[in-house]
Amino acid sequence: MPSPASYRPEPGSIPTQPGVYRFRDGKGRVIYVGKAKSLRPRLSSYFQDIGGLHPRTASMVTSAASVEWTVVKTEVEALQLEYSWIKEFDPRFNVKYRDDKSYPWLAVTVGEEFPRVMVGRGAKRKGTRYFGPYGHAWAIRETVDLLLRVFPMRSCSNGVFKRSSQIGRPCLLGYIDKCAAPCVGNVTAEQHREIVDDFCDFMAGNTTAFVKRVEREMYAASEALDFEKAARLRDDLGALTKALEKQAVVLGDGTDADVIALAEDPLEVAVQIFYVRGGRIKGQRGWVADRTDDGGTPELVQDFLLQLYGDEADAIPREVLVPALPPDAGVMEELLSDRRGSRVVIRVPQRGVKLSLQETVAGNAKQSLVLHKTRRASDLTTRNRALEEIQQALALDEVPLRIECYDVSNLQGTEVVASMVVFEDGLPRKGEYRRFVIKPEPGETTVGQNDVAHMHQVITRRFRRLLDEQARSQAVTTDSGPMLVDPETGRPRKFAYPPGLVVVDGGPPQVAAAQQALSELGITDIPVCGLAKRLEEVWLPAEDDPVILPRTSEGLYLLQRVRDEAHRFAITHHRSRRSKTMVESLLDDVPGLGEVRRKTLLKHFGSLKKLRLADAAEIAMVPGIGPRTAEAIKAAVAGADTTRKNAAVQVNTATGEIIEEH
Repeated sequence: MPSPASYRPEPGSIPTQPGVYRFRDGKGRVIYVGKAKSLRPRLSSYFQDIGGLHPRTASMVTSAASVEWTVVKTEVEALQLEYSWIKEFDPRFNVKYRDDKSYPWLAVTVGEEFPRVMVGRGAKRKGTRYFGPYGHAWAIRETVDLLLRVFPMRSCSNGVFKRSSQIGRPCLLGYIDKCAAPCVGNVTAEQHREIVDDFCDFMAGNTTAFVKRVEREMYAASEALDFEKAARLRDDLGALTKALEKQAVVLGDGTDADVIALAEDPLEVAVQIFYVRGGRIKGQRGWVADRTDDGGTPELVQDFLLQLYGDEADAIPREVLVPALPPDAGVMEELLSDRRGSRVVIRVPQRGVKLSLQETVAGNAKQSLVLHKTRRASDLTTRNRALEEIQQALALDEVPLRIECYDVSNLQGTEVVASMVVFEDGLPRKGEYRRFVIKPEPGETTVGQNDVAHMHQVITRRFRRLLDEQARSQAVTTDSGPMLVDPETGRPRKFAYPPGLVVVDGGPPQVAAAQQALSELGITDIPVCGLAKRLEEVWLPAEDDPVILPRTSEGLYLLQRVRDEAHRFAITHHRSRRSKTMVESLLDDVPGLGEVRRKTLLKHFGSLKKLRLADAAEIAMVPGIGPRTAEAIKAAVAGADTTRKNAAVQVNTATGEIIEEH
């Protein structure tokens, strides 16, 4: 693994102008592309102490072997060049958005002599005008079928069109007036083109003019006593109205905008976009991407806008609503305005209908991320591939069908707990989860803050139980081997099953402690590894260098899920015990409140937070608690709440880290 110091540019050699830079690995492949207003401070930031870098940035600079840059005149040129290089080199450390499914488009082949309307999927082609994408193909087909009454343009395939031309007879659509039948010369190419242009204008959102025109023609035909024509126009007007009803009006001012929202977690980001044209939602689309750099929401928005509108100048609306402004919002607006040919505004909605619509889009993004993770975790082929990748990367004798992961959680050495989670065939087995309360070591009266010793204790306790269960199973054997079912209860001896892999949350110290605990018990056939949070490295016992799995590896994704589940389970247990302990300690000095009534109080409210929010009358409703005792309890928790607010120590419940307020 190269050190960033080995390829750091000489001091003063990096220019201060705007530009774009590329990091390459040892084989010359571009692994990251970035841009900067000033190259010198941006590139210098990558070569600081590794410990001060974000884990993903640290992983990138340690994977690279060289860096190069190109100076440009303006920030807009830098943005354009960055997009071009990302598209050309496909660097693995840049965020790449991919569709979470294939969305249908409504396409009009305007480049042909007789344009055709059709519904399709996949990549766009030149000479074709696209509308959408839409959520469901059947919905847009219904809309097209309605509109062909009013705009009878060609919708048949090239084969049908050619055959009708040869035999001189139109297809069924020509007979039922849903096609002007240019194949047999009923209309000229110019007349058919006018129908196509009207259809495209209607689909682009210019609907009011067409509705009013049909109304005028209908009333004129009625006054002229041409009731047959008036009835046909009435039906056309109904078809237009029905087609418009399928698209709900969300912005009454007829706004053209793309509404974008993100849903993020530490590993992936999901993006949803609603296309609003003429105040109506015309389409929806979603993407999911792996997070490969340390950028926040503004950087993710900028990357997404660059990729979304990089090749689609005709799809850029007048207004783009985003959850956070990109870092170079002015530059991005200038770039999009140049591509569109008129001014484009990027805004964060603050109130009203637009904010409400973006919240709806955000809800869709969250649901999309949940569904993506569910599909990825539950797919059998993907799980098998993940287990095989783990086996190959760690050089295991067998595929680890049962994986156990351990994590320790504490707050400054108090209420130390640990968790054990079990994944079988790549799926969580929550009935097998276990919690541990860490006990003081022999000769000590309190539990200190020593995660390595705690890990050693947990592994020892769990696998000593394994040996005990196996001994009991050996005592009762059948023709097929040891009995792994308790003959008294009929339940499986859960601790009698050895895991195929033990994963600990941590680096070399925790891995060494787990391996030592197994060795002391005489267990040599259970492999151990650790997953470090900082760089997502996989550590093996007695190995100086970690195993680096690719960011896109399904094996790494499974290990991360196992580790994160163990962390969540440990944090949940820790918070529960801490809340219970705090309630009991706060109420120790309340006169007349014994252990039984303290437990009743805790059971009634469930947590210290809910007890703090309750008033004295609500507390007095608990059986055994009178008004005077309720007042004393309220005073006790209120005093503790004031002390808590003045304290400097808080806990990030997502990571277990201590947050110090300054």
